[in-house]
Amino acid sequence: MDTLSYKTVSANVATAEKNWIVVDAQAAVLGRFASEVAKILRGKHKTSYTPHVDCGDNVIVINADKVRLTGKKWNDKVYVRHTGYPGGQRISTPKLLMQKSAPILVEKAVRGMLPKNRLGRQLYRNLFVYEGPEHPHAAQQPKEHKF
Repeated sequence: MDTLSYKTVSANVATAEKNWIVVDAQAAVLGRFASEVAKILRGKHKTSYTPHVDCGDNVIVINADKVRLTGKKWNDKVYVRHTGYPGGQRISTPKLLMQKSAPILVEKAVRGMLPKNRLGRQLYRNLFVYEGPEHPHAAQQPKEHKF
């Protein structure tokens, strides 16, 4: 008996089923919300999950301006970046980022939970974040997802 009664099926770019999902960030805690979005982007909620393939769904986040942070994180949490020049370290808080643009805060949180490699950069392209309840992706017929 040379045959197996089961086969492990690995997804690839051609066989991956990619859907469109809408998630509402209204009154959601940023970190918990971002981890759920990262799981969907990665495809870990699917039975055909393959670690080295982009088999996740496209995610549309609406109401990003209504996301919450617990405790005193609005002022105490610090995002550090560097311009690349001497003395170019720049520090900002979630409050400052929210004043600039609300989607940046959600994008940073989700991006930090994705792999730090080529696959992570590809997965990040499947994320679309909008401030209000409107989005321009109605043609894709996205399904609503609740956490």
